[in-house]
Amino acid sequence: MSKANDSQDAQSSPSPWRVAYQGEPGAYSEGAAFASLGEQVEPVPCESFELVFEALERGQVDRAVLPIENSLAGSIHRNYDLMLRHDVHIVGEHEFRVRHHLMALPGQSLEMIEEVLSHPQALSQCEHYLRDLKLRWRASQDTAGSARLVRHEQLRGVAAIASRRAAEVYELEILAAGIEDDPQNYTRFIILARTPQIPAATTAAKTSIVFSLNDQPSALFKALSVFALRDIDLTKLESRPLRGQRFQYLFYLDFAGNVDDERAQKALRHLEEIAPMMRVLGSYPRHVRSSDIP
Repeated sequence: MSKANDSQDAQSSPSPWRVAYQGEPGAYSEGAAFASLGEQVEPVPCESFELVFEALERGQVDRAVLPIENSLAGSIHRNYDLMLRHDVHIVGEHEFRVRHHLMALPGQSLEMIEEVLSHPQALSQCEHYLRDLKLRWRASQDTAGSARLVRHEQLRGVAAIASRRAAEVYELEILAAGIEDDPQNYTRFIILARTPQIPAATTAAKTSIVFSLNDQPSALFKALSVFALRDIDLTKLESRPLRGQRFQYLFYLDFAGNVDDERAQKALRHLEEIAPMMRVLGSYPRHVRSSDIP
């Protein structure tokens, strides 16, 4: 398996990496692509998560950046399911600070706004602010799309909640910045590639796996014990229904460490003795936290 640093490779590449993300220009996912891989990448918007995976798998793009977990709303289950269906690998992660801004057409003031458009999750994350202003809410497909709609339809008296980048892309004025109720609003994004790229042994790493278990007493306890026996720190465990098997589950697990580490190798071999199916989704540099992006 190759060893590489994504951000350095993107900067030294003779042509900009094409990076797929779900959403429209100005989406938070586009911002995460720039923040994690550098401003020189060429972002490629896709209508759905499925199309992002397909673009990467078919070689239409070099990397994909997808949300996997939000600190307030929890996991993005759809992307867990899609990872298992596509032959791609996690090669990095990035924790992106989500800041919501209220924006409208130039010349509009906050007092002129009667209605707010945005994705339902963004609306709920700004609930206290919106209720204080007694504004009507209307859900849209995504945050950047709401900003585009305000601009293209020339909607007066209507504001969108979206990123600062969306305001720049669609030439809207920010009426209020950082209106989210909880400042600890972070989304963890994963960076995907067609081939695995194992970090250097000196790099603080994280490894993601998925496995299934037979319906037996203490099966999950035994599976997790293979890591506890070797003092391997588990950072996340997520269960998802196993398709075609009633009340059977897949387990997605993240642990601290490099897949090439001897302890990790022994733990995974031990797990393979217990689990009917086990797959390494990726071993990648562990991201601590991004600096705040306005």
